[in-house]
Amino acid sequence: MRDYHTDFQEPFIAQRADPLIYKHTDGHYYFTASVPEYDRIELRRSATLAGLREAEPVVIWRKYETGPLSANIWAPEIHHIDGKWYVYFAAARTTETQDGLFDHRIFVLENGSANPTEGTWEEKGQLRTAWESFALDATSFEHRGVRYLVWAQKDPNIPGNSNLYISEMSNPWTLRGKQTMIATPEHDWEIIGFKVNEGPAVLKRDGRIFISFSASATDFNYCMSHLAASEDADLLDAASWTKTPKPLLKTDETLGMFGPGHNSFTKTDDGAEDVLVFHARNYKEITGDPLYDPNRHTYVRVLKWHDDGTPDYEGSVRLVQVK
Repeated sequence: MRDYHTDFQEPFIAQRADPLIYKHTDGHYYFTASVPEYDRIELRRSATLAGLREAEPVVIWRKYETGPLSANIWAPEIHHIDGKWYVYFAAARTTETQDGLFDHRIFVLENGSANPTEGTWEEKGQLRTAWESFALDATSFEHRGVRYLVWAQKDPNIPGNSNLYISEMSNPWTLRGKQTMIATPEHDWEIIGFKVNEGPAVLKRDGRIFISFSASATDFNYCMSHLAASEDADLLDAASWTKTPKPLLKTDETLGMFGPGHNSFTKTDDGAEDVLVFHARNYKEITGDPLYDPNRHTYVRVLKWHDDGTPDYEGSVRLVQVK
């Protein structure tokens, strides 16, 4: 694989925000992300990480003309659970007075084919949470035989745009039991433009579970930090999670990196190292609403680690990483 340097004028994949790269046991990588038109879900497949750059995108689902799945298709994620493929994504409805902005709900697709770029994707419907309110950015993980969902949602009783929640699942499209808020925007770097904690991604290493997340508006103020919990903790207890009280990856004009965030994690081709996948822009000034600026690009960097065992996001983007 060619080198990827700190030159943010050369993204891994251009104009793809909220990127998710999943390395499956079939030896292939799968890539999905928000497209600038917000009108469809695409999937790429490759035997190597580098190959995703040139892989032909396959459209697996398109938005409807009307109804709750008709606007702003955001942040799809693909997961393989119990022998089937699932895609979590957020969608809103178009009305006569507005375009569905901030009216999102979480939806789920299912495909039983071995290769998810083939076969039929079935709509499993809306993933219901405690409130009928703005919800997005669902991700799923398994820990000690229990499957969990982590997502972002607005609690109607809490000021702000979105908090992070965790719940157990009874199946890949249904929650069970209590839903716990594990993070809410509280620091000055989390409330610029909007009060946001969103885009969770889960990484387990050396006895700890990390949940990275993004905060603030989607312009150059967008940034990343994370929560951490012991692998032995009760993950449904909010007290088990500690938020790092500062941004761990943020705009760096010396690199030409603006508004990094909404990340995921994958592995190098040999499986030996974790890889940080995230989006950012390579310029600061944006005309109009940042959500409709198409140039949030996907970047990948091998993930470095601090001596204390925590991820070094900032250090990861500064080095020649993936070969």
